[in-house]
Amino acid sequence: MGSSSDDEGEEYLFKIVIIGDSAVGKSNLLSRYARNEFNMHSKATIGVEFQTQSLEIDGKEVKAQIWDTAGQERFRAVTSAYYRGAFGALVVYDISRRSTFESIPRWLDELKTHSDTTVAKMLVGNKCDLENIRDVSVEEGKSLAESEGLFFMETSALDSTNVKKAFEIVIREIYNNVSRKVLNSDSYKAELSVNRVSLVNDGADGSKQTGGSYSCCSR
Repeated sequence: MGSSSDDEGEEYLFKIVIIGDSAVGKSNLLSRYARNEFNMHSKATIGVEFQTQSLEIDGKEVKAQIWDTAGQERFRAVTSAYYRGAFGALVVYDISRRSTFESIPRWLDELKTHSDTTVAKMLVGNKCDLENIRDVSVEEGKSLAESEGLFFMETSALDSTNVKKAFEIVIREIYNNVSRKVLNSDSYKAELSVNRVSLVNDGADGSKQTGGSYSCCSR
């Protein structure tokens, strides 16, 4: 990575985490964004996995290392390493299961406790294709996001609604906010590579969804 005088060749790499209860569709959001795939019969994530996605902003290559973890309680031990160094977070609930929405404050507290940086946060109401069994209104999502200072978007990993948009808003927000020096520093990059060592890779989130391409969200 030769350092030329005008910033060319500089690249930014940062970590984004996806959190939320089990089976809200975290892994499918990631696989839809990173590989444009959706697995109706995906299994619960065991441990942690991540994908790296690149985006060009201001002519610079910006890479996001997006981490996905099991929402189940028994994997809670992973938390502090999982959150360390994260500059962005998608906090996800399932619009058809109110209990997953009610857990959001707990996830936000955990993020606050374990993250060591200012985190760009987006509240994501996933599975908006399940409008016919909606259990949490758009207004409730919006007002929680407003009171907590989060971005807000409803998405459907099933029919792709707003998935790319949700990730890109968070990525751009981080790029705009975080000191270039930090993202480009050797110590931060080294920390990201050290963190990788403890990863376990397996399957995706066990979301149960029925078909249908109801489009519910403003584009």
